[in-house]
Amino acid sequence: MNIVVLTGAGISAESGLSTFRDPDGVWARYDPMQLATPEAFAADPELVHAFYNDRRSELRAVRPNAAHEALVRLEDALGDDFLLVTQNIDDLHERAGSRKLIHMHGELRRAWCRACENRFDWEGDMTTASACPACGTVGYVRPDIVWFGEMPYRMEEIFRRLDACDLFVAIGTSGAVYPAAEFVEIASRTGAETVELNLQRSDGTHLFDSHRHGPATRIVPAFIDELLARLKAQG
Repeated sequence: MNIVVLTGAGISAESGLSTFRDPDGVWARYDPMQLATPEAFAADPELVHAFYNDRRSELRAVRPNAAHEALVRLEDALGDDFLLVTQNIDDLHERAGSRKLIHMHGELRRAWCRACENRFDWEGDMTTASACPACGTVGYVRPDIVWFGEMPYRMEEIFRRLDACDLFVAIGTSGAVYPAAEFVEIASRTGAETVELNLQRSDGTHLFDSHRHGPATRIVPAFIDELLARLKAQG
């Protein structure tokens, strides 16, 4: 069985990270147009850096939870027949042990030099005085994060895997952000089974074949236990 899993902020919320689109989420407290666009960065890079430095600091204080760990068990069982696509910019999947992973919206702990196009790991705060380790240029380093108006990463690969999957599972995502919001429809058109695992109904719940609602740390491990037993029974 070929499986594609999409995760959103809901899978990391129980680790203590803020979500973005919930009523009390990050974008309810901040204007994304002032913090998460190329234009915002050009207008006030220090403000944007400060925002993402806070997000990076928050990330260092949390750990992966049982939902992240359950997905590693599924990856271990399926090998190359498994792909995890995350909308999250945190590194909790990696810290849990996930390797077959695409960060379609970039990563908090990565940087991008717009002078030489080098992308590299980044720890600690980032400022307008940060220099690129490859070219040494100062003032052109930004978070390697997909902002509003920019194209998510590795989309051709993601679409190719969706076209070939037998099962598509969406975990902890609002179903409101494109292009990820259309993944369930792409998978459905090619005959895949589709399942939503979410704290509550999302904007796209009606598009899935089945759904389970509740805390990710409870419903994700339970679903994966059942799925692994089903795969074992199928031989």
